[in-house]
Amino acid sequence: MAYDYDLFVIGAGSGGVRAARLAAQAGLKVACAEESKPGGTCVVRGCVPKKFFVFASEFGHAMEDAKGYGWEFGKAPTHNWNTLRDNVQNEVNRLSGIYSNILEKNGVDHIRSRAVLVDAHTIHIVDEDRQVTADKILVAVGGRPFIDEGIPGAEHGIVSDDAFLLPELPKKAVIAGGGYIALEFAFIMAGLGVDVTLVYRGEKVLRGWDEDLRNYVEGNFERAGITYVNNTVFTKIDKDESGTRVHLLNGDVIETDLVFWAIGRKPNTESLGVQRAGIDVDSQGAIVVDADSRTSQSNIFAVGDVTNRVNLTPVAIREAAAFVDTQFKDNPRQMDYHCIPKAVFAQPPVASVGATAEEARASGHKVDVYKADFRAMKNILADNPERVVMKLIVDQDTDKVLGCHMAGTEAGEVMQIAAIAVKAGLTKADWDATCALHPSVAEEFVTLASKVED
Repeated sequence: MAYDYDLFVIGAGSGGVRAARLAAQAGLKVACAEESKPGGTCVVRGCVPKKFFVFASEFGHAMEDAKGYGWEFGKAPTHNWNTLRDNVQNEVNRLSGIYSNILEKNGVDHIRSRAVLVDAHTIHIVDEDRQVTADKILVAVGGRPFIDEGIPGAEHGIVSDDAFLLPELPKKAVIAGGGYIALEFAFIMAGLGVDVTLVYRGEKVLRGWDEDLRNYVEGNFERAGITYVNNTVFTKIDKDESGTRVHLLNGDVIETDLVFWAIGRKPNTESLGVQRAGIDVDSQGAIVVDADSRTSQSNIFAVGDVTNRVNLTPVAIREAAAFVDTQFKDNPRQMDYHCIPKAVFAQPPVASVGATAEEARASGHKVDVYKADFRAMKNILADNPERVVMKLIVDQDTDKVLGCHMAGTEAGEVMQIAAIAVKAGLTKADWDATCALHPSVAEEFVTLASKVED
C-alpha cells in the first residue's frame, strides 16, 4: 500500500522535532503535526522559561551579597513582573520559531493542527478535517500538569503552564507539591517577593533523592521566606469577593492570592485515539513501549514524556535519535538510561547522577560514602550562611564511583561534567588522581578523603 508519508510525527517538542529532522535528512517523506507552538513543554512552558525565572529571582540575592564586596545601592531595588514575563515570552517565541524553521528547512511537512489516531496507519488532522496515512507513526505528545479534581474548588488553582503568563505577581501564593516543579516555583516566587507557603502530603520533599540533598533543600526554606507545611493536603479551596482560602487536612486555613497545583504530570494521551490504533497504555495513561520505543502496534512508536520512562528533555531527544537510527538507518541502537544526570533548580540548586547510597546497597553493593559540607568562598565576604554539600558513593570491592550528589551554587553545571566520569565507570582513585582546579567549589570532588556514616 502506498502511504502519504513514510513517517508521521505527532508532537513538535524536543523528541518529535529531532526524529522528524533526522528522518527527513535520511531521505524520508515526513510530516510533523503540532497543535500548539513548536518546541513542546521544555521550550514553551517548561525548562526554558522556568530557568529564566530562576535567574530573575536569583538577582535579588546576588545584590544583597554584593554589599559585602563593597557595592552600594542608593535605593532598594524593585522588580517589574511585566518586564520579566514579556521578555521571557519573547524569547520563547523566538525559540519556537527556530523549531519551526528546523522542520521546514529540512523538508518536513509542518502541520499546524491537532492530530489524532484513526487506526494503525491513519491520522486525522483535526483543524483541517482531513485524513492522511503513514507507514510509521511516532507519538511524541509529552505530558501535562494536572490538578486534584476531587478537591472542592480545585478549579480555582493554576498549574505550571499558567504561571508563565500571570497578569500580575501575587502577594501570597500556596503551592501544592514536593517535587521539581513545586520546589522550583516556590523558590522563584519567594525570590521575587511573594509570600509562599508550600504544602506537601509527604514527610520530606524530593522523594527518591539523596537524603542529604533533601535535607539541604528543606533547610533553605526559612531563609528563602518559604513556609513549609508537610504531612497534609488540601481539602477545599474557597474563593469569593473577599479572597481565596485554602483549607488543609490538618485544620489550617491559609489566606492567599494564588493557588498553584504542582502535584505531578500525566501523559497527554487523552483523546489521542490510542485505543483505535491498538496502542496499549498503562494505568496512568502512559504509552507502553519496548526498548526500541515500539508500542503494542508494530508500526507505531512513542518517545518522551508520553511514555513516562524518564521525563527529561535530553532523554526524549536521545530516544528519538535512537528510533530513527534503528528504523531508518540500519543502525540498531537503544537509549541507555544508566547514569542520567538530573537537577532541581531550587535556590541553591541540587543535582545528582548515579545511585544514592540506599539504592546502591539495595542493588547488593557494599559502599563507602565520602562527603564534604562547607561554606563556599564566595559567601564569606557576603556573610551568606549558604553551604555546599558534595557526596560520592563508592563501591568497596571495585572502588568504582556509583553515585555523585551535590547541593549548592552551580550544582547543575558541575554535575554535567561529573556525570561523564560516573557514566564512564571511573574509580575513586581516578577522581583522586585528577589535579584540582583551585580555587573552585568543584575541586572538592577530587580532594574528598574522609568516609562518613550515611
